[in-house]
Amino acid sequence: MKTIALIGTFDTKGEEYLYIKNKIENLGFHTLTIHVGVFEATFTPDINHDSVALMADHMIEELQEAKDRGMAMDVLSRGLCEMIPKLFEEKLFDGVLALGGSGGTSLITPCMRMLPLGIPKIMVSTMAAGDVARYVGTSDILMMPSIVDIAGINRISSQVFTHAVHAMIGMLEHENTDLKVKKPLVVATMYGVTTPCVMKAKEYLEEQGYEVIIFHASGTGGRMMESLIHSGIVDGVLDLTTTEWIDEICGGIMAAGPDRLNAASLNGIPQVVSVGAADLITFGSRETLPKEFEGRLVYMHNPAITVVRSNIEENITFGIKVGEKLNQCISPAILLLPTQGISMNDKEGSKYYGPEEDRALFLSLKEVISNPLVEIMEVDVHINDPSFALLAAKKLISLMEK
Repeated sequence: MKTIALIGTFDTKGEEYLYIKNKIENLGFHTLTIHVGVFEATFTPDINHDSVALMADHMIEELQEAKDRGMAMDVLSRGLCEMIPKLFEEKLFDGVLALGGSGGTSLITPCMRMLPLGIPKIMVSTMAAGDVARYVGTSDILMMPSIVDIAGINRISSQVFTHAVHAMIGMLEHENTDLKVKKPLVVATMYGVTTPCVMKAKEYLEEQGYEVIIFHASGTGGRMMESLIHSGIVDGVLDLTTTEWIDEICGGIMAAGPDRLNAASLNGIPQVVSVGAADLITFGSRETLPKEFEGRLVYMHNPAITVVRSNIEENITFGIKVGEKLNQCISPAILLLPTQGISMNDKEGSKYYGPEEDRALFLSLKEVISNPLVEIMEVDVHINDPSFALLAAKKLISLMEK
C-alpha cells in the first residue's frame, strides 16, 4: 500500500492535518507525518521537528528560545531539503501533501521541488490564487487554493481538504503507463518565429526513433528545460531558439535567468545550438515598452506582446554571453549559424531583416568561443529552411551516437 507524506506545522495546524491523516488512512493508504512547527505538535508525528532541525545543524530548543520566526523557518526549511530527498530514496513515501499560508507554503515547497518529476506533490495554500512561481519553480507541484484560511474544519475547508486527499490518491492509483517503451529523449526550444524549423527537426528525430519534448522559449520554458537536463534523463539537446538570452540582456519579459545554457554544457549532454529569435526583444503591451526603446523598430506580435528588433550592440553582447556559456562544454557540441536570417521576421524583403545585426552576432560568437569541443558551422540558408532543420537534427543524432 502506498504512503503519503504529510509535512506541516502540527503545532498550529494539527487539527487540519489530523483531519486529512484520518481521511487518507480510512481510504486504505498509509501516512508519514513530519512536524515542522517550532513548538510541540498537537498529535504524535512519525518524524518530529527536532529531527528536522538537526538536519540543518540546529537544535529545536535554539529555535524555541530565539523566538525568531524567520530564522526558524529558514532552519526547518533547510532541514526538510536535506531530509525529504533521503526519505524518498529510502522509499518511505510515494507522494507529498501539505497545507500552508504564506509561511507554511514558503517553508515546505522548497523540499517538494527537490523531488523527481512525476512524484505527486500537492500544496493546499492561501497563496495559490496569485503568482506561484516562487513556490513551484520548475517543478510539477500542484498548487490548490485553500479558498479560506487554514484555520479549522468548516464547510468550505473540509471540502477543499477532501478534494486534495482524493486528488492525491487518484494520482497514486492511476500512474501513467501510456509509454511502455522509453525512447532516447531529446529536448528542444521553440518560439513562434522558429516553429517551422523546430517542427521539421522534431518530425525527423521521431522518425529516427527519438522522443522529442519541445519547450517554449518564454523564460519559464527555458528554466524548465534546464532543470530537466540537470535531472539526468535527457539524451540530447536541440537548443535552436536561444532568444531568452537577448531578453536577459535587455530586460525583456522572456528572460530565463543567468543559468540558461548551463545544463547541457556542464553535464556533458550532446547539444546542437543556434541563435533562433535572438533578433527579438520581448515586452508586454505597447504602453509597457521602456522609454529607452522608444523610436526603435517595433513589431506588435499581439495586443499583449510588443517586440523590439535587437541592434548591433545588443547582438554583440548576446554573442559574448552565449559564447561564454558554450565555452563551458565538457563534451562535443555544435553551433549552427543560419546566414540568411534567424527568425521568421528576419528574412530578406522584410523591414525587420537585419543582416548587419546578424553578422555582428555571428562574428561575436566566433571571436568568443575558444573551446575546441564546440564546432561552429555557418549555414547559407534561413533558419526556417527545411535543410537547416534536417542538418540540425542529423548533427544532433551524430553527437548522441558518439
